[in-house]
Amino acid sequence: MHKIKFRMSGDDLKPRRTRMEIPGWAGQPEKRTDGSHEHAWHCVPFSEYAKYGVEIFYPYKNELRVSTQNGRLILDGDFGSPPDPVRSWPPFRDFGASYYTYQLLLDLKPEPGYSIKVETHPSFYTDSTGTAPIAVPAIIREWWPMVYFLVFKSPTEGQTHIFRADTPMAQFTMIPAESDVELEPMSFDEAAERELQSRRIYASRETLGAASRWLSSTDTVFDGTYRHIYGAARSTAEKK
Repeated sequence: MHKIKFRMSGDDLKPRRTRMEIPGWAGQPEKRTDGSHEHAWHCVPFSEYAKYGVEIFYPYKNELRVSTQNGRLILDGDFGSPPDPVRSWPPFRDFGASYYTYQLLLDLKPEPGYSIKVETHPSFYTDSTGTAPIAVPAIIREWWPMVYFLVFKSPTEGQTHIFRADTPMAQFTMIPAESDVELEPMSFDEAAERELQSRRIYASRETLGAASRWLSSTDTVFDGTYRHIYGAARSTAEKK
């Protein structure tokens, strides 16, 4: 098992492995059945992505509302007196109007050969209010020992991003330090094999997904073909 070590300075909430909040940002606990509304947790690829990282939460009781008015960034929140005389306060700062920063007071140390990737929290993609904060992606190397600050994208004119107590605000994942990936076209045989696999799945879908097929409240047809193959692949991998 891989480990990310963390060091904190201050009273910010501790990081944790990202969880799908149901009910919550990941949707409601509606079963995969006719008439149900489709939710983020119904999608296995999205669920895997969402639970892959480490999440952090807005740790203050007072709500922060970030907006742009007449081209000027407005940070509207009452943080009171600094909890520590030497601490930068308030923790949010304008960063060139198009962005703003948050002093996180958290240091993450990945394993050697890995880096920490800062990401927008997956709850952003399920937000229907337009108020979810947008963390700007970044890669922090293992040798960087200082506490992090996060950069957020400023809302557009007339839009407001809201930070609420105990709500997720960003996610981190541990990735290989070097991206040594090279794109290469498949060989004829490889492409033919993938196409054959694809056609076999398509031809078997009526059987594989028959018992799990359902029609959502928006008249979209779903079935568990991917989910069933995913489960079988994981079971095979665990037995090896």
